[in-house]
Amino acid sequence: MRLRPPAFWAYGRGGLAAHLLAPVAALVGSAARLRAARKGWRAPVPVLCIGNATLGGAGKTTLALDLGARLRAGGIGVHFLTRGYGGRVRGVRRVAPWDDAAAVGDEPKLLASVAPTWVGADRAASARAAIAAGAELLLMDDGLQNPGLEKTLSLLVIDGASGFGNGLVVPAGPLRERVADAAARVAAAVLIGDDRTGALARLPPALPVLRARLAPGPGARALAGVRVHAIAGIARPEKFHATLAAAGAILVGHSDFPDHHRFTAAELDRALTQAARNDARPVTTPKDATRLPPAFQKAIAIADVDLVWDEPDAIAALLGGLAAKGGSRGKPRGK
Repeated sequence: MRLRPPAFWAYGRGGLAAHLLAPVAALVGSAARLRAARKGWRAPVPVLCIGNATLGGAGKTTLALDLGARLRAGGIGVHFLTRGYGGRVRGVRRVAPWDDAAAVGDEPKLLASVAPTWVGADRAASARAAIAAGAELLLMDDGLQNPGLEKTLSLLVIDGASGFGNGLVVPAGPLRERVADAAARVAAAVLIGDDRTGALARLPPALPVLRARLAPGPGARALAGVRVHAIAGIARPEKFHATLAAAGAILVGHSDFPDHHRFTAAELDRALTQAARNDARPVTTPKDATRLPPAFQKAIAIADVDLVWDEPDAIAALLGGLAAKGGSRGKPRGK
């Protein structure tokens, strides 16, 4: 189970704790910079990396799902590569329909619903397995700081509501590495939502920024006018609450847990009891749904989200250019 981040990691809340941890943060930042400089294996197909500078909650998987679907719609044989946080499998493994989230992780289960997905800490080994299975393009969900596989193109995902937090590296803040170091290795940034913290001002002026926003998906829109009780084990449960509100659902209660939390039957029973008391329908995210025990899967609705681009032609052109580098057939479609 992943712990909740400390309050002083938030935007503008450095304070004494961050100051005391600054020397350790400097060492972590230096180590990350040295690690990222190492040369990785160069695959014979294009490699697109979706990464971020912070620990969780930026929307990497949502973006990866969107881009993967676009590539597939354009006739490109894309395969996902992911570490599979929280799963118990070791080595390289292709996610199978019968795998559960406890084995391979919750995010890989979502990715596998769109395209073939490979789990493994060794990204180069996963890449070789995917290519042997026919992958024409590799899409890494996370891995910007992982040097094992050379990237053809990387995108830096930024959550507009949380940005880069207090701008400090762990443990003084939420950054995996300095913003400048991450930005130096990407072709563009992807801002999801409005920039509420001034995150874009921390990026190099010449770095292109693609803008997108989250919108309620079909499952969420079906809850318009319905009283709901939200159950979420994600990095920022308030994002899920906002999706429900945007869909027109009436949020009357919520049960929040840490990111990647493995729900127990007792926890879910309590949440369902609270929902029943409030005459509300229990609802969760697609990612959380992969971790629900079978006995609860039919009792809890799923509210999904769509990623809507401000300039869909720009992302289509970027993907088309990437695919062309590998000679893949087809062109991604706009949306």
